[in-house]
Amino acid sequence: MEPIYKTQIIKYKGEQKAQVDDILVREIKLEIYINDKKFGAVMATPTDQKALAVGYLISENVITKPEDIAEVRLSSDELSVYVSAKVNEKRLEQFDEEKVIISGCGRSSTANIDPQAMAARAVKSGAKFNKDMILAQMKEFYTQCELYEMTGCVHTAKLFVSEDKFYIGEDIAQHNTIDKAVGKAVLDGANLANSFLMVSGRLSSEMVAKAVMHGVPALISRTAPTSLGVVIARKFELTLCGFARGENINVYSGEERIYE
Repeated sequence: MEPIYKTQIIKYKGEQKAQVDDILVREIKLEIYINDKKFGAVMATPTDQKALAVGYLISENVITKPEDIAEVRLSSDELSVYVSAKVNEKRLEQFDEEKVIISGCGRSSTANIDPQAMAARAVKSGAKFNKDMILAQMKEFYTQCELYEMTGCVHTAKLFVSEDKFYIGEDIAQHNTIDKAVGKAVLDGANLANSFLMVSGRLSSEMVAKAVMHGVPALISRTAPTSLGVVIARKFELTLCGFARGENINVYSGEERIYE
């Protein structure tokens, strides 16, 4: 399924009016099944659906570790993902199978996860990141947002593992981008202990909580964090950086991981 949709529109440019072709990002309802039972659905862009489902289930603490995943299948119409895995039954019971996570912000359950579960996932690694390397990666990141360049309508996340290994997720929903990027890494068997996430949008409490639940040491954006985002990052020892632009970067939490 193509993630874009072509249509004709009327475009005004100053005093000029014309009928032109336009490219829109496609939005679908992706249903997620776990062990053959419907878990719920998310509104998303139809790319990397298997990775999105895996990332979402891990970030929501339904699947507690990647090794518990046995199989992930995408339906022929690409609108459903079937995951076979050992699950956290107590957490699973808290979800309504008819629940739909919409594409707007703040609709995931991640920020409501038990603090003990977040503490268990938080990275205690000695990962270190060079400031100039981060800024160089942020600059490169914005050349890799292909779907955004086509439509101007999606967010992007990039999980940097090494110079030759990274994972990109693009979606209409900002929270989906992290789940897609990390889900791709999980399916690829990547080690996230020395990785960091770059995102195109603000660092809200939900985005910070997702980074913690995925066990990523650092989360970076060219925009600002919220107050609760900083509180969560400091509590769970996540390195949180904002306004990473040009030669500048603000470090709000976990400054011990950043060096010059």
